[in-house]
Amino acid sequence: MQLADTIRKARQVKNKLSHPSCAAVIVAAGSSTRMGGTDKLLAELGGLPVLSRTLRVFDDHEMIDTIIVVAREDQMPKISRVCSPYRKVLLVVPGGSSRQESVMHGLKAVPEGTELVAVHDGARPLVPPEVITKAILKAAKFGAATPAIPVKDTIKVSKTGGVDETPDRSTLFAVQTPQVFDTALLLGALQNAKQKGLTLTDDCSAVEALGMTVLLTDGSEENIKITTPLDLDIAALILKRRQTP
Repeated sequence: MQLADTIRKARQVKNKLSHPSCAAVIVAAGSSTRMGGTDKLLAELGGLPVLSRTLRVFDDHEMIDTIIVVAREDQMPKISRVCSPYRKVLLVVPGGSSRQESVMHGLKAVPEGTELVAVHDGARPLVPPEVITKAILKAAKFGAATPAIPVKDTIKVSKTGGVDETPDRSTLFAVQTPQVFDTALLLGALQNAKQKGLTLTDDCSAVEALGMTVLLTDGSEENIKITTPLDLDIAALILKRRQTP
């Protein structure tokens, strides 16, 4: 028993030295308006709630030290029950009236001294562990990083109902989560966005508004965000393929 304890402690020290401290803020405060009355985070995916599958990936990841979950206030009891099996979940905190406000609530609950924060959509349950790793390592070096995949479709810009512009597809990327940042940098970026009244769709945009560059890392086509019932069906197929020998 003493030998086992010694080995376990040695591994903990090794892990501590091999990566910066990183907390995951899992944003689970959405309204699920496009799910036809179903809460996407509590919907079943392969026998578990979607949120459980998301938490499992981060709970098992060796570079994640702590998890903070941000939930809708009316869903706090249900979300807390889903979170209870996961040892790294420190707190479930209520979200705000916008994504920015919800992320800020989660960020304020991160333990003091945490170097990096990885903000992830609770509705992305199939993020591969290597996607998380690459984003953390890049953010540790440059301060801000996000996974992304090249856009496949030709994109049209339209402000008038007609085609105003066709951007070069080779320069377009669809960003995913987790978006990973130096903790102090993200806090300052969100405070700046609030002071300036900026309405942003992701956390990278808040950092970009400070004039900072966010580095892109390899995302995954399997790292889909469940927004509609069709997305849930696709996620089930991806999960089934993973589980098939």
